[in-house]
Amino acid sequence: MLNIGTKAPAFTLPDKDGNLVSLSDFAGKKVVLYFYPRDNTPGCTRQACAFGEAYEQFKELNTVVIGVSKDSEASHQKFVDKYNLPFVLLSDPERVAIEGYDVWQEKKSYGKVSMGVVRATYVIDEQGMIEKVMPKVKPDTNASEILEYLKEQK
Repeated sequence: MLNIGTKAPAFTLPDKDGNLVSLSDFAGKKVVLYFYPRDNTPGCTRQACAFGEAYEQFKELNTVVIGVSKDSEASHQKFVDKYNLPFVLLSDPERVAIEGYDVWQEKKSYGKVSMGVVRATYVIDEQGMIEKVMPKVKPDTNASEILEYLKEQK
């Protein structure tokens, strides 16, 4: 994982509509950048829905929420439509941001070892510096923990 106080790696990735989105587009705002394994899986769905439910509170705190996975733009479109997700989802099949933020790691599942995206969240400050690192987040509490942290910083 990257360290607090380091410059957040720049990226430009397509959203669900194929529009290119760059981290630099959000200069002057805090960014919650969360990485997740796959659209429409139980944990990832709970995590995304929790961020969706808290979206207005994030906006009130001048904070943008961005989810990133290896899924295609079409998969993101279906995921957003199915759960009415109000925030940006970015497609990273080439693992540009995924590897840049060190979330492509060895995972163990049922005794089998493979490489994959680990669930992790970064908070990036208004100047593009990493302010908080949350490795191995839990899908059900990630959004509320981030909100609590942001409110404490005010």
